[in-house]
Amino acid sequence: NKNLIILIVCQVFSFTAPPVTVFLSSIIGFKISPIGSLSTLPISLAIVGTASFTFFAAKIMSKIGRKKGFIYASLLTSFSSLIAAYSIYLENFYLFCLSCFLIGTGVAVTHQYRFAAAEAVGSEHTAKAISYLMLAGIISGILGPNIANFSKDILVNNVYVGSYLALSIVTFLPVILFYFYKPLEIKVDENKSKVRNYFELLKNPRIFQAIISGAFGYAVMAFLMTATPLSMHHLSNINIGQVSIVMQFHIIGMFLPSIFTGKLIIKYGHSKMIYLGSLIFLICIIFSYFDQNFINYLISLILLGVGWNFVFITSTDLLVKNYSSNERFRAQGFNDLIVFSVQAMASLSAGYFILNFGWSFVNILCIPLVLIILIVNLRADVLSKNLNQYKNV
Repeated sequence: NKNLIILIVCQVFSFTAPPVTVFLSSIIGFKISPIGSLSTLPISLAIVGTASFTFFAAKIMSKIGRKKGFIYASLLTSFSSLIAAYSIYLENFYLFCLSCFLIGTGVAVTHQYRFAAAEAVGSEHTAKAISYLMLAGIISGILGPNIANFSKDILVNNVYVGSYLALSIVTFLPVILFYFYKPLEIKVDENKSKVRNYFELLKNPRIFQAIISGAFGYAVMAFLMTATPLSMHHLSNINIGQVSIVMQFHIIGMFLPSIFTGKLIIKYGHSKMIYLGSLIFLICIIFSYFDQNFINYLISLILLGVGWNFVFITSTDLLVKNYSSNERFRAQGFNDLIVFSVQAMASLSAGYFILNFGWSFVNILCIPLVLIILIVNLRADVLSKNLNQYKNV
């Protein structure tokens, strides 16, 4: 499938922006920000940029198509990376925050890749297509931080300027590749011509399950991930090289399970996979609560990535299977708006909680979020079972 291959390759290059932002932005923020507690503001604004633009990303796609939308997003991310490099050169914290916000808006469109991948294959293969696309993230997770680390000293007296210059080049590459992408024509389901409004979409227990599970699963991951570099480097005095290793293995944990996640979804179903992901979250929280050392951080962040993978990919496939073709952009935009808004709130609060209450308390705060996922999934299973029994009668 030519389109799927192009999407996967472009995902590798486009998705280098998030791991570089996670790896460097709080460290750069701590270095150039006027107030220490604002050091996580750049990464939080990147997530806010993603959250605020997801709805518009789907709208833009519906108007100009996937191909042009992805090309414009790559140009935006590349240009924003140049602004980031310039802001670091000037040591201008507020301009750096703006650049991270703009990078986040580009990432919002990049998140549409998973829906484009689902549309590129038959409905029976959507879980595998999404999994294969997400698997490309493992290459991004290794490529991004390594390029950033390798190029950070290009300008001797301005550390990290080179990292964002390199990111600008890498995120521009999809502009070239998408010229070979052939836009698809999606057939509208004539039997389901009515497009449900947002409230009607949420009344469907499976769509509600998909959106809430995806949102709070992402919130748990973002909350702990955002706090980790600060906790390791500034609170536990762990060197930046080990922080880089932990974040890279975390990203590997996020994407490597994609090799078999799609097959597990097909075999065991959506709810069981989300239950499993939630259980892994709880194990991660319990494990990371005790003793802040390199090994504990490493194992905890790997588990955090695996739990996110199971919950997020499963939620995406569950959503795709419960809307009709003529309401796909509305459902996709609504889903991403909620998912990344909740994620943004979690990330925005991470800096405050880690600096004022410590790593153990941050982990405890994640337990209610996991419980919400479990309750929503149990509710969807009960309602769906009752509905099927009613139909049989």
